[in-house]
Amino acid sequence: MARTSRLCSLLAAFILGLIASQLLRPVFHRSGTAQERATGQQLGTAQGPDLPSVPLRPPSEPLAASSPLPPPPPPPLLPAPPALEHHHHRPERANAAFVILLQNKDLHDMRKTMQMLESTFNRRHGYPYVFLNNVPFTEHFKTHIQAMTTAPVKFGLIPREHWSYPASINQTQAALNRKEMEARNVPYGDSESYRHMCRYESGFIFRHELVQEFDYYWRVEPGVTFSCELDFDPFMVMKTKKYKYGFTIALPEFVGTIPTLWENVRQFMQLHPEHISKRNSLEWISYDKGETYNNCHFWSNFEIVDLNFFRSKAYIDFFSLLDEAGGFFYERWGDAPVHSIAAALMLDRKEIHFFNEIGYRHGMYEHCPESPALQLKCACDPKDNVDWVPFSCLRRFLET
Repeated sequence: MARTSRLCSLLAAFILGLIASQLLRPVFHRSGTAQERATGQQLGTAQGPDLPSVPLRPPSEPLAASSPLPPPPPPPLLPAPPALEHHHHRPERANAAFVILLQNKDLHDMRKTMQMLESTFNRRHGYPYVFLNNVPFTEHFKTHIQAMTTAPVKFGLIPREHWSYPASINQTQAALNRKEMEARNVPYGDSESYRHMCRYESGFIFRHELVQEFDYYWRVEPGVTFSCELDFDPFMVMKTKKYKYGFTIALPEFVGTIPTLWENVRQFMQLHPEHISKRNSLEWISYDKGETYNNCHFWSNFEIVDLNFFRSKAYIDFFSLLDEAGGFFYERWGDAPVHSIAAALMLDRKEIHFFNEIGYRHGMYEHCPESPALQLKCACDPKDNVDWVPFSCLRRFLET
């Protein structure tokens, strides 16, 4: 009876082993179509794949402790992943910079402007900033400006000889004239520093050592706003289209600041006819072919300029004549009419470009693109657009 029981046990163990060996076959045996599985023609073999047979170990045979399983083969060598790029790919750029003339007290207004400029344009392009001051910038100013951008930032000090009176200026007379203009409520009529600023912007900013390396500059002032997302590069537009001067707003100058400016311009035209372009824009700035000035000018607190224009002999001769006349201090000649008259006389009309796509506001005046397509990219109210108000000079510019 015991022998029969033992035989039954061995038989049961053998049957269980057979069942287990069938259940534990590799899963990929079952791959392929139903017909392939039925005919054994999977993977291109007539009889199915030859798998090594594993002999069954009798159930009573213990595992040999001295025969460990062989180690798995090493994984295949994979190529090293490419090195991660730390910066996003940037499109082609012009040799250009934002150039800003300001004071330490303008820090917070400048940071607000930079935030808009970065978010609407420069975060994708990384154009550098050049900040200029007639006194040293504080470390506090530098730290808080640099925190607003990942682009290069440079801080420069204006040479004293570029921010002082020429020897030819009678400073006593200049002071008396400022008092008289203040009494007439001329904007900035009493300001001495404003006059130095206008002279510097007119004739020296492009000569600063930090600006010398660049071909184009975009002038920015603290507190201005940029309201449109720019999906293009204005600097590259200037370069590829061969524009020399770009603007957004055109307005008349305050007459009381420039009473003798035009007579000096007429003198320049007589002395240097070689500097006057044959395809100029004189008609835009004069209703009578140059006899008088209609006071129209590009509002130069925003301007994008090919600096080779400002560095040209024509422009340098023009500025030198105006500087010798003394109107920056005896009157209050602004850089806006100086730049605008020079561009109108010395450049071909096609070299001056209106950047309609750039929403821009300075103080009470704003250029806000009105077209439905541009409005989708802008956060400004077309009702505030100064372009078509009666005193705007833009319509005349576009029609001449």
